[in-house]
Amino acid sequence: MVGRAPSGRYALLMATGEIIGDILVSEGVVTSDQLVAARAEQTRTGERLEQTLARMGYATAEHAMRSLAAEMGLPFLRLDEEIFDDDAVALVPPRLVFKLRAIPVRKERGRLLLATSDPLRPEGFDQMRAAAGLPIAIAVAEDNDLATQIRTRFGVAGDVLEALGAGSAPTTAESRATESENSDPDGASEASVVRLVNDLLLEAIRERATDIHIEPYEHELHVRYRIDGVMSDAGVPATIHRFRNAITSRLKIMANLNIAEKRRPQDGRITLRNKGQEFDLRLSVIPMLHGEGVVLRILSKSAALAGLDELGMPARVLKPWNDLVSCPHGIVLVTGPTGSGKSTTLYASLKQIVSGEVKAITVEDPVEYHVPGVNQIQVNHQVGLDFATGLRAILRHDPDIIMIGEIRDAETANAAVQASLTGHLVLSTLHTNDAAGAATRLLDMGVEPFLVASTVEGVLAQRLLRRVCRSCVVARKPHAGEVPPDFQLAPDGLIAEAVGCRECRGSGYRGRIGCYELLEIDEPVRAEIMRRASAASIANAARGAGRLTTLRDSAAELVASRVTTPGEALSAVKTA
Repeated sequence: MVGRAPSGRYALLMATGEIIGDILVSEGVVTSDQLVAARAEQTRTGERLEQTLARMGYATAEHAMRSLAAEMGLPFLRLDEEIFDDDAVALVPPRLVFKLRAIPVRKERGRLLLATSDPLRPEGFDQMRAAAGLPIAIAVAEDNDLATQIRTRFGVAGDVLEALGAGSAPTTAESRATESENSDPDGASEASVVRLVNDLLLEAIRERATDIHIEPYEHELHVRYRIDGVMSDAGVPATIHRFRNAITSRLKIMANLNIAEKRRPQDGRITLRNKGQEFDLRLSVIPMLHGEGVVLRILSKSAALAGLDELGMPARVLKPWNDLVSCPHGIVLVTGPTGSGKSTTLYASLKQIVSGEVKAITVEDPVEYHVPGVNQIQVNHQVGLDFATGLRAILRHDPDIIMIGEIRDAETANAAVQASLTGHLVLSTLHTNDAAGAATRLLDMGVEPFLVASTVEGVLAQRLLRRVCRSCVVARKPHAGEVPPDFQLAPDGLIAEAVGCRECRGSGYRGRIGCYELLEIDEPVRAEIMRRASAASIANAARGAGRLTTLRDSAAELVASRVTTPGEALSAVKTA
């Protein structure tokens, strides 16, 4: 399968994207107006045109690249279906693979078959030919597919590590110990370390990671990403451990931390721009047995805020929740573990209820997203500005709606109660396992029962469940005992199975959706709170009055609609 070389007229064009756009217009796949809009968006984001077209819903990236391949008379390869020859892959150094965005697949008829998403770079293919010592045959591949294969076979930032001189892993304990002793920031090229760290951060963003974990061990450095709530290996070469100190020092410099301090925990923030978006990275550095462990939380500051109707709330939860956040006064709480989407729900609620007729002020740690029309305050413990202090101060600014990032202590809880009693709507979060536990948590903080009963209007508990990947999901009959008896399936009795494909990194899941439990506080529930009843008693009273929608009910609905799998649903609600 050897394609002919690109013709001269294509080599004269400025970029592959120009050809793709013209081809798709000539085929009637996209209109001229759509192409103009996509090119304008591409200029803003800096991404490839076919990726922009796919994101805007005009044409899939694979369709675009197949059309380009057909126009140029070149074969198109789906790399996840190809068998790679390791000897052929080893013929080209990693720096060329990363630089030219092209990877050897195998030898064919005395030539090296090269897969690329940019077939209009003859000067680059000359470098490949010289490095491999073989003639080159070109095939076209989709860019994301190509990136996956390069990462799998060379590791994230494999070219940078090669440039730093870490091309092969040490083979003995003695050599590992020697390299560990010499792995200081000054021992590596500063520019290369900057590139190495940038590659790790940008790869995490491309993979939709919410957290980056850099974990030092005696002879290894593990880099993992948390994607859709699950830890996943980043795929970095083993030789990265030689530069652990250099990586940590670079991150500290980016966050304006003290690089000489290695005995105490440090926290900082990094602002990163990529393809027109701005990301806020919250950095935490902690001394560990074999070095400093680093965790970065990734927040997109410029991401569009979702509306309540986009969060996946079922109608029977959405309507009463809308009523609760529209109350003129009182306390409305969102509960759940860390990373369950509480802040996202509050932001979506604010977006819905804020208008020119009301004033809203928030106190947050940190300010994760900027909400138009809302006055947002960042907690600063160094100057004594915490949640309670900020809340007392903003009451003098005549707000209608107040959002507190989290009620952590008795002082903040009592301040929130007083704010609600003086005619304000207070939105906040708590760390409890279920909705009924919010009342008992406030009582444990020392808030009087009559104050909890008279101010709290409703509590929303939530979890995030992984969605099945729409590219590979299949429907099937459940196995015996796979679905609990109380889960009501669709009439066809089928459930979703997470298969796994290149779009979801083989996990079978892509993206997450909320699972909700709503407790509306009415008179029977208030009576239970007044007598300091347990969370179970409060839940039973609410359920008897029809004022409680449980997490389990919500999870069962997601299974029935085949948005997620029974296993995923039960993993989130088994303790609820």
